[in-house]
Amino acid sequence: MTQEVRERAREGEAAGLVSRCLAALIDALVVAGIGLAVQLVFAGLRLLVSGPPLRMPDLSLWTTGALGWLLAVLYLVVSWIWTGATLGGRLLGLRVTGRAGHLLGIPRALLRAVVCLALPVGLFWIPFSRRRASLQDLVVASSVRYHRF
Repeated sequence: MTQEVRERAREGEAAGLVSRCLAALIDALVVAGIGLAVQLVFAGLRLLVSGPPLRMPDLSLWTTGALGWLLAVLYLVVSWIWTGATLGGRLLGLRVTGRAGHLLGIPRALLRAVVCLALPVGLFWIPFSRRRASLQDLVVASSVRYHRF
């Protein structure tokens, strides 16, 4: 059986815990990279306006956490409503849809992003679910399936 035949056989199958956790890890790294890039842009703008030295924004821990959380929600929502997959999901061949197979709308994607970030341990419900659903999937009526992009 060739790799392509195995991928076709798996397409549409509900994704498991390991692939979803790996996708989430990749997405966390992407969000951290985007956050760092945004800080570098602001530092560069500050350098242009006030001159040397280059200084990174000095934000409180609370502000950094809130902005990081907001950035993560925005990243997840935009990814899920646009293509159904984040960068981590695309790399692992995962797509988030409604149970009927359609892309999530803005309200459901927003609710799913908030629940995913507030309750990441909800992924550990997957091994106990017959349809491999996380708690996030149960709350939003979504599904994560293997998909060939």
